[in-house]
Amino acid sequence: MMKRQRGIAAVEFALLLPFLLFLLFGVIDGARALQANIIVVNLSREGANLVSRGNIQLETNSQDIIYALMASAPPLNVNQRGMMIITRVMGVKTSSGTRSVVLDQYRWDDPARGLGYGTSKYAPASRVYQCGGWTGPRCSAINATARPGVNIMSGQLDDGEVIHVVETFYKYDMLLTGFSIGALALPTLGPDLYSMTIF
Repeated sequence: MMKRQRGIAAVEFALLLPFLLFLLFGVIDGARALQANIIVVNLSREGANLVSRGNIQLETNSQDIIYALMASAPPLNVNQRGMMIITRVMGVKTSSGTRSVVLDQYRWDDPARGLGYGTSKYAPASRVYQCGGWTGPRCSAINATARPGVNIMSGQLDDGEVIHVVETFYKYDMLLTGFSIGALALPTLGPDLYSMTIF
């Protein structure tokens, strides 16, 4: 009788094992995605905090700021899967109120250190302003005579008021993409985790 109960328990365990593993890997993937998202949010917050302080010249210091931030991102592989875009936006008075225009935009492209776009070729589109052309880290489609309008804080900025928008992207890969057992399937998280902070 004892041998029969052990045999039944072994069969039950063998039947339940795939579902238990399915749940385990789902929890692991969810925890990894949550950790990655927390890091991405913290990077954008700290980035906006740094660029909005004092008189930091983005023309010369944008890559140093992004490098310092991305260096604090382990365990994420931001060198191959990460991108940060910094956009300066200013309020401009018009006859109907104020509108927001882009002053300049910088992305992570640091050839001196062999990091950023030049190495990874990861180029997600900014949700603030999608630059039509880049010269190194700077958006070359923006100049003093052609300031594109954007919807960020439109009508809320005073004339001449400048804000900094930092966007952080991370190309997240799940361990078990598209994995399913019968009608059960793990949700897809990503592929791009995103955070935007305005200061």
